[in-house]
Amino acid sequence: MDVPNGSQQWATPAGLVATGWVLTAAAAAWWFAADSAVDRTFVGVLVLALAIASAHATICRPRLSADREGVTVRGLGGRRRWPWSAVSVQVRRHRRFGREVQSLELDSDAALIILTRLDLGSDPQDVAEALRDWQR
Repeated sequence: MDVPNGSQQWATPAGLVATGWVLTAAAAAWWFAADSAVDRTFVGVLVLALAIASAHATICRPRLSADREGVTVRGLGGRRRWPWSAVSVQVRRHRRFGREVQSLELDSDAALIILTRLDLGSDPQDVAEALRDWQR
């Protein structure tokens, strides 16, 4: 996604984040309706897992930003920024559950950041090409 200040951003699709929160609310309602302790425990764990995943996707938006100076990755611990000279961009292909999955790797001396289509809301190959354009 292009933003007015001359940068580009990628994030988990808003519809997917909203779906996570709707599922969290539905699971919480299920928890209140549960009769047995076993059901409440099971559903309580489900509510917690959905809430954590939804909160992560909400807090970490946008997940990746690029501009003329460098790249910024947002996580639960805050934002981390690297200049273009300190980061290399690669796309890795892996076989998972019988299908090929791509991930974007941002490698610097300080960290290795791995982002998937779910994190970016776009094909990692397309994002890598856009990042390489920014590097030039």
